[in-house]
Amino acid sequence: MTKFQIILSNIIITITIVAAFFYLTQKSSFQNYEDMKELSSVDTIYVKNKENRTDAICKTRNTIITETVKNVSPAVVGISVKEVRQYQYNSPFHNNPFWQKFFGYQIYNKEISGLGSGAIISDDGYILTNDHVAGTADEITVTMSNGKHYKARRVGTDLTSDVCLLKIEATDLPFIPFGNSDEILIGEWVVALGNPFGLFDVSDKPTVTVGVISASGMNLSPVDHRYYIDMIQTDASINQGNSGGPLVNSLGELIGMNTLIWTAQGSSGNVGVGFAIPSNKLNKVISELKEKGFFKRDFWTGLRIHSIDEGIANYYKLPDTRGVIITDVIAKSPAFNAKLEPGDIIKKIGEIDIDNYETLKGVLQNYKTGETIQIGILRNNINLVKNMKLEKRGR
Repeated sequence: MTKFQIILSNIIITITIVAAFFYLTQKSSFQNYEDMKELSSVDTIYVKNKENRTDAICKTRNTIITETVKNVSPAVVGISVKEVRQYQYNSPFHNNPFWQKFFGYQIYNKEISGLGSGAIISDDGYILTNDHVAGTADEITVTMSNGKHYKARRVGTDLTSDVCLLKIEATDLPFIPFGNSDEILIGEWVVALGNPFGLFDVSDKPTVTVGVISASGMNLSPVDHRYYIDMIQTDASINQGNSGGPLVNSLGELIGMNTLIWTAQGSSGNVGVGFAIPSNKLNKVISELKEKGFFKRDFWTGLRIHSIDEGIANYYKLPDTRGVIITDVIAKSPAFNAKLEPGDIIKKIGEIDIDNYETLKGVLQNYKTGETIQIGILRNNINLVKNMKLEKRGR
């Protein structure tokens, strides 16, 4: 092969290689362009699907709890009260009879403001709250979730059960229906709504907290002559200002009224232990307040009792110290007519277990004059039930 032929062959091969390289490069670029177009289309579909997914997620976030909150919230109100209280001036001369003879006791009036919560329980404006919120207030203002304000009048109040019934002049109001507190389940979801720390006034909306029923039938010690028996315990957060607000189940039924919290030493905040008055007790008190303005408890029993200590438990061969022992029965009294006897040990009133004297006293506050109660007793190691009518003395 001549030198010229070799050079020509190399040129042809080079041109072929360059042409092939150029062709492949252009094809790759074209394919990348097509791929980009396809990717762009896929990405658009992905975004659309993402939006659909977001909509679906939003819809699935609407649980029975969120629906309950949506339905119940308009019937929750904030309550602000004003009360004029009398105070005595602190002075070193007040305890001096000489100065008291000339000046007496120096008294001054002071206006006290307070906040609480409430629940509308009828479309004609009846509102439920605590006695310690509005029971002694001189002026009561109710704030609705739509921003409206109403002056409320006190229909009736009961210090012993810590229940107060208010009324505003309005109609066609949203309200919360009552549920049956005897049917609550330990561990079921509950929602507490109210006006903690006055936050209702910031947005005209109740604060919502969610938890479960932690326990039922809780008998607490009396506070300021108020008796808290057979209470519902919840871990739904309850704080200062929540008093009087509703505790509702997942169906939106009022099963309790938030009333007390258990606080850690040196703290006034929530620690996950709150208590509500059960709805069945509320219903009973409310019916009396509507009719009479008060709950009538002018009955007597004729019983003299004593809490059971270790000595009494050992003497009667009792397994524990729960209950109270009857030490005397007054003749012709309700207890006498019920055939109760000294030495009987009271273990139950109705369905509530009696732990001690304070529990018995508190349980009796659940009843009104004229009612007949069932008393479960232990007599000579035999369980008996006696019926006692709570009558007014002198009948």
